[in-house]
Amino acid sequence: MERVGFVGLGTMGAAMAANLARAGFPLTVWNRTPGRAGEVVELGATEAPTPATIAEASDIVVSCVSDTPDVEAILLGPDGVAEGAHAGLLVIDCSTISPSATRDFAARLGERGVTMVDAPVSGGSEGAKNATLTIFVGGDPAAFERARPILAAMGRTITHVGPIGSGQAVKAVNQVILAGTYLGVAEGIVLALKAGLDVEQVVGALSGGAAQSWVLANRSERMTKNDYPLGFKVALHRKDLEIALQLARELGADLPITALASGYEADLIASGHADDDVSALARTIRARSGLES
Repeated sequence: MERVGFVGLGTMGAAMAANLARAGFPLTVWNRTPGRAGEVVELGATEAPTPATIAEASDIVVSCVSDTPDVEAILLGPDGVAEGAHAGLLVIDCSTISPSATRDFAARLGERGVTMVDAPVSGGSEGAKNATLTIFVGGDPAAFERARPILAAMGRTITHVGPIGSGQAVKAVNQVILAGTYLGVAEGIVLALKAGLDVEQVVGALSGGAAQSWVLANRSERMTKNDYPLGFKVALHRKDLEIALQLARELGADLPITALASGYEADLIASGHADDDVSALARTIRARSGLES
């Protein structure tokens, strides 16, 4: 069994690493902020002082951090994975970052004999905890096959979507579609509230029809109660939308709904709701409709 390193133990990464430990992989972990490795260490993992040390001790390194500069720092910065890398190392990046930056990082790692696949995930904190994530993978087919057992311990639906960077492009599409879905469900819930309807009954009635979605089933109650405990942070979703909008600019695509959602999320962040679940988009729709914000 290949030795696995895991870099980044945030809300998603800690749960994903724990599932790798439960699957029996020899595991070494690192997190920029100390104190996040407790659970996975209890499951048998070893904590390392730097990403470079992780690379030295591993055959495969999984990274899951917040943004493009973070990935560059942990892979190619001081004490990064590249400094401890050996020929034949495979990097699986599960972060959501720029497709073009992903291709650049892969090329720079390739100069050291390191192969990279991009494998951004969807499914939120629930999916990370339950190992039911959907994972979009870009990279060489042989590298994908090598990565598959690792990904299978963290997710349920794993799809190789093309060459390096393709996983990030598919994740951008995913976030664009979700932005529209969150806004649509929020508008529907607010309309039901304003009409004096029993929202729970409405959601149940819609569940058998074309309006059914994961967001309707799993986030409509939060929108009704105007309470948004963490699932996936507004701030991170907006970061993802900005990646999608940049890709759209590069390709000449127009994404008006995505731009609207990104603007609403910017306002939510400015008003102190950056760490709310992304279903907090309903705060804006509620406020614009005369309900409490």
